[in-house]
Amino acid sequence: MRGVLEEDLIPSTAPVNNNKVKLERPGATMSRHLIHRCFASTGTMFLWALFLVAMTATYLSAHTFVDTSSRYFAASWGGLHWERQIRASASPRRPPGSAEGAGLSVLVTGAAGFVGTHCSLALRRRGDGVVGIDNFNSYYDPSLKKARRALLGSHGVFVVEGDINDGRLLAKLFDVVPFTHVLHLAAQAGVRYAMENPASYVHSNVAGLVSLLEACKDADPQPAVVWASSSSVYGLNDRVPFSEAHRTDQPASLYAATKKAGEEITHTYNHIYGISVTGLRFFTVYGPWGRPDMAYFSFTRNILQGKPITVYRGRDHVDLARDFTYIDDIVRGCLASLDTAGRSTGTGGKKRGPAPYRIFNLGNTSPVTVPTLVAILERYLRVKARKNVVEMPGNGDVPYTHANISLAREQLGYKPTTSLEMGLKKFVRWYLSYYGYNRGTHTFRNS
Repeated sequence: MRGVLEEDLIPSTAPVNNNKVKLERPGATMSRHLIHRCFASTGTMFLWALFLVAMTATYLSAHTFVDTSSRYFAASWGGLHWERQIRASASPRRPPGSAEGAGLSVLVTGAAGFVGTHCSLALRRRGDGVVGIDNFNSYYDPSLKKARRALLGSHGVFVVEGDINDGRLLAKLFDVVPFTHVLHLAAQAGVRYAMENPASYVHSNVAGLVSLLEACKDADPQPAVVWASSSSVYGLNDRVPFSEAHRTDQPASLYAATKKAGEEITHTYNHIYGISVTGLRFFTVYGPWGRPDMAYFSFTRNILQGKPITVYRGRDHVDLARDFTYIDDIVRGCLASLDTAGRSTGTGGKKRGPAPYRIFNLGNTSPVTVPTLVAILERYLRVKARKNVVEMPGNGDVPYTHANISLAREQLGYKPTTSLEMGLKKFVRWYLSYYGYNRGTHTFRNS
């Protein structure tokens, strides 16, 4: 994987902030003398009243049309040019007679997200066809997602701006391209945000998943589906390391509950419609191009800006620990899952035989405490952190995660190789370059 992303970790140009242009409604004035003359008679007054009503209605209608049209065209899809872009991006590019086969054609949802970008690049680099879809929501800074999209575009990966809840769009994509696989990474992430906006989790993680599975069910041929579950499904389980055989019926957060629901939903579609399904339980993924809401990311910014960071600890002053897993290791697990996914067996929405249903843990198997994470960042950033250590609130977080990866090692050949020290070193290098941090002035070129 090192060859996949090393030259892409440092962007060649800084991200550009585009300023939106707002239309100003011009005001109009009319002298009292003109008004008096225009409304000198009842008939004239009536005609002018009709004229003003008509002009107002025309302006409002035009304003509404322009506003609606601009949003429509900004998110529009379809047409011959669009279809040509989709087909070109979806076409495998492995050389004839390649030992790896003819290549996959993969639809990647959440392609402008953290894991989605890395997986899409890795697939394209080895010669597979890739089409992405992402709704570019504002859960975190959309400019980072757009920068990732630009990176993908420079490697020939086309990303459709759209929502997985849009059944018509999904049907069109499957009509244009007979995808062999779907890598479903689109989701509303974050444990704590679920307390602020619970509906977004149901919309993305449950309704969106069903919408996608419906499209896969009706597709001909049916693609194999590999999708991102989460280590959060282990919830209140206190048996470690976490194994796929452990119970997952006690979620500690709404996010975890929606991911557990996803596992049950995918099992249903596998059982009824013969869709090949592989669920991947990710353990605290980190690395370059990561998510700003993750602790390692926000710690980095606050440390550099001299702001305090909040470090949670568990009961009895026990440090929280996470099985931090570097992005390259996760990507290897995702690609191995795609490569080993058996075929779906349904046609026309009807199951013709049993299809594979698998679930794997993808972690690093080496939990590290949060204070140790902070110490590593301090060393690479050359700045001492101002720490506020507080007891973990009851917001859905769990005190400890640790992955048992025996099953993934056996069936996928999965073997993580990146330590937290090495992974954070690569992240800090990317971060300082992407945001243009000046160590001398302690300022950022790009916020």
